[in-house]
Amino acid sequence: MSSVLPKAARRGLADEAADLVRAAILSGHFPPGSALREVDLAQRLDVSRGSVREGLAQLEREGLVRGGWHRNTTVIEVTAEDVQEVYALRAALDRLAATTARRAVTPEHLAELDRLVDGMATEAAGAADARRLVALDLAFHDQIYAAAGNGRLVAAWQAIRSQLHLFQLRRVESGYDHYRARVVGEHRELAGLLRSGDRRTLARRAEEHVDSARRSLLADLPPP
Repeated sequence: MSSVLPKAARRGLADEAADLVRAAILSGHFPPGSALREVDLAQRLDVSRGSVREGLAQLEREGLVRGGWHRNTTVIEVTAEDVQEVYALRAALDRLAATTARRAVTPEHLAELDRLVDGMATEAAGAADARRLVALDLAFHDQIYAAAGNGRLVAAWQAIRSQLHLFQLRRVESGYDHYRARVVGEHRELAGLLRSGDRRTLARRAEEHVDSARRSLLADLPPP
């Protein structure tokens, strides 16, 4: 257990606790529905219960965990209702991010997008690490939001990013071959449209990219 949750470095301990617990959730150490107990986490991270409590509150604001009065904090379950809500929001944000970035994208941003797609292609062509592939996927979209240069838009993306990361991991678990077959081509197309595509096509493809992920994930979940 201690190798999964290393001791927290002495920076902002609440932030450090949040980072370490988030990483443990996204690595699968704490699967959806798992209880996160303050006393246990404080002991394993070698921080105070107050730091753990603040860290878990941060993760709750990100939508990654749920808590309540006199209730254990738990990792969120991946439900059809949550997926519908989060991906509907993501579709609107991604459309705005892509069309805004198209006007402001720099050669450096484009080069980084190409590098990330090449990394996806390398992973997908070999004995692909599914978690690494999802990380590259999200990093690609981080770059688009950064290129858009809108701080409030980036903040809105960050507010749902942890949930999306967990949902995408569930998507990969339930249909990895489908994901691997599409991930490189869809992202390479988006990078190309940011370079030279028309705004309308870029907006449509950004939304379709999200809708493809939503439908793939919902196919493996029970209805609300």
